[in-house]
Amino acid sequence: MSITRTNITLPAEISSEILQKTQEQSAVMQLARQVALPGRGLAIPVITGDPTAEWVAESGEKPVSDPSVDTKILTPYKLAVIEVFSKEFTRDAVTLYGELVKRLPLALAAKFDATVFGAVTKPGENFDTFADVTAQDLSSGAYAALVSADTDIATNGGIANGYVMSPQGKGVLLSAVDGNGRPLFLNNVAEGAIPMILGSKTLVSKGAYVESSNAVGFVGDWTQAIYGTVAGVEITVTEEATLASGNKTINLWQNNLVGVRAEIELGFRADTSVFNKLTNGSSAKAAKASK
Repeated sequence: MSITRTNITLPAEISSEILQKTQEQSAVMQLARQVALPGRGLAIPVITGDPTAEWVAESGEKPVSDPSVDTKILTPYKLAVIEVFSKEFTRDAVTLYGELVKRLPLALAAKFDATVFGAVTKPGENFDTFADVTAQDLSSGAYAALVSADTDIATNGGIANGYVMSPQGKGVLLSAVDGNGRPLFLNNVAEGAIPMILGSKTLVSKGAYVESSNAVGFVGDWTQAIYGTVAGVEITVTEEATLASGNKTINLWQNNLVGVRAEIELGFRADTSVFNKLTNGSSAKAAKASK
């Protein structure tokens, strides 16, 4: 972690707090396993096939199980955002720090989740996404679609242990009822939430909505998903840069502004065969037909 200072001072602790808040804001980071990631990347061994035991006679030869081992490279990619504040705003350090801790983690977490779920282009080949995982259509029967997803994941050797639903997907599940008109996925009407689906932890994230595929949620075996960070969030503060924003440029010094840049190096790898996307419409059927 590092802090670059100009005319205002940021406490070193803010970098750690922004990383912690990013992890809390990101549904993927909450469910996947975290590993420390060296700057050059990390080779992850992947065992394909399970060991098999056999019955043998008292003095019989014992069988040898030889599952194959493959590797995946977990590569760090840089994710960054710049926030601009007025110079007058920075006079109140407590307010500035509060805004940084509130706004920067949300931006970093939202982009990371959206990339994993396939809503935006991935940063490189060594970054896995769920863009092309098997789709299940909730609109043809939410409960049946969830069971189909659970079964597909199990068929591929995984155990469904976590759901991420978008607000749109949450609405689909809240409207699902049994034959007597009782909600299927709501413990208490007053709660207005879906804490678990089929016994598995459920999180709600805007990033789980992918308009291009009509995906409204994802489910999978999160023990088979890993994300890595090289270090914490690096914070740089300047009053002298000229920033390009769309078709315009912003001269910080000329306009009495301060630019705060946050960047982090992240990687993500997963066995995508043990994940399913949950859609709300015909796009699921189209995805199945294209396989």
